[in-house]
Amino acid sequence: MSEKSFAAYHLSDEIKRALSVLKYDVPTEVQQQVIPLALEKHDLVVKSQTGSGKTASFGIPVCDMIEWEEKKPQALILTPTRELAVQVRDDMTNIGRFKRIKAMAVYGKEPFNKQKEELKQKTHVVVGTPGRVIDHIDRGTLELSQIKYLIIDEADEMLNMGFIDEVESIIRELPADRVTMVFSATLPKDVENLCHQYMKDPTQIEIESSGITTSTIEHRLIEVKEDDKLSLLKDITVVENPDSCLIFCRTKEHVDTVFAELEESDYSCERLHGGLEQQDRFAVMDGFKMGNFRYLVATDVAARGIDIDNVTLVINYDVPMEKESYVHRTGRTGRAGNKGLAITLATPYEGKFVKAIERYIGFEIPVMEAPKPQEVASGQAAFDEKINGRRVVRNNKTARINQGIMKLHFSGGKKKKLRAVDFVGTIAKIPGVTAEDIGIITIQDTLSYVDILNGKGSIVLQALENATIKGKKLKVSKALK
Repeated sequence: MSEKSFAAYHLSDEIKRALSVLKYDVPTEVQQQVIPLALEKHDLVVKSQTGSGKTASFGIPVCDMIEWEEKKPQALILTPTRELAVQVRDDMTNIGRFKRIKAMAVYGKEPFNKQKEELKQKTHVVVGTPGRVIDHIDRGTLELSQIKYLIIDEADEMLNMGFIDEVESIIRELPADRVTMVFSATLPKDVENLCHQYMKDPTQIEIESSGITTSTIEHRLIEVKEDDKLSLLKDITVVENPDSCLIFCRTKEHVDTVFAELEESDYSCERLHGGLEQQDRFAVMDGFKMGNFRYLVATDVAARGIDIDNVTLVINYDVPMEKESYVHRTGRTGRAGNKGLAITLATPYEGKFVKAIERYIGFEIPVMEAPKPQEVASGQAAFDEKINGRRVVRNNKTARINQGIMKLHFSGGKKKKLRAVDFVGTIAKIPGVTAEDIGIITIQDTLSYVDILNGKGSIVLQALENATIKGKKLKVSKALK
């Protein structure tokens, strides 16, 4: 299967329209192999490295096959981390935007009741971490009877984080008549056993096109003493002068030290590690996506779930202890066909970790010299000019697909017996507006939200000021959130 455009896949017009807004022009290799089989409802085991476009490879067919009218969840996607759950939820929402697909994320450290209320709404796709998904199943707040698609994402990481038993207990609760897809950068024995036990004659897809790391990334190693690392880090950033840079450290303490040093030197930077409150972690991720700052110092928690197309430089301030982490960290650059550079700073004591990484990735990482003082001096002016400006965001998919969307707030909901069809019926009668212009509808007990697409929000807002919905006079305003 080597379709070179999404047009070949007989997808619905709404999905095709979203793909074109999202600028998904040519399917990546994993998408070319997965989409046709997924649309035919085959069970799949897919080995594919991070950054290869795998979320869209299951997101596109699942969004296409979901039945909009069904209120109960039809797809369950399990991810090892909260960050990845949110990323996948956003991707599913974007791909399903014009089909009005409602995806939600459930994860720990967020109020259970808030998620419980959201799960009472019509929800098509639930993305979650295993622990919180089990909580919802145990308390009867996640309805599984209509689940037709189970996706296990980053299965190898689930194993590393000790979630495999929880994943199994979730699988045992699901309808037997379902499609199961497992995605993993590596396929350890336990993951293979899981697949054989719970899948029906799965098709194995292995994307080995560019070895384990993508060919768009240039890898370099600089040998350095621990005490000289901070000044070397600064010299590298001056000489490379990246548009957008991720700096990975092994511990939160190192993240805090590096961050404090860069901030002191007026870098536009932020930090991310497991010690931060969840909402702060999301705020930092969003800020990095929006281009509010140029440098992000992080532990491995950020190596998954950051999907930003123009990270031009990854610096491993500390050599990762696990060889898989090297692939996940460096895979944050060189995405979507762009070129990227990954530089690792290695102290004399870290030689054995470097050797293990090289055996794993199948090549020696070329050693480079530290930047010379005259190189740093000659790059300084250009660096100073760039450091204070915002990062240019070339590809914020969510912002693009949300352009022209206005969220309206209505002062009535379930208690007034209002249903989605009542809103659609009233809004679609407004001159110049059709059902195509209505997005996701969320009906709560005493209020409702309706997304109006295609820049038609103000027309609808004006027309509904004096209108009734199902005979009821509702206040309508532009939603604040």
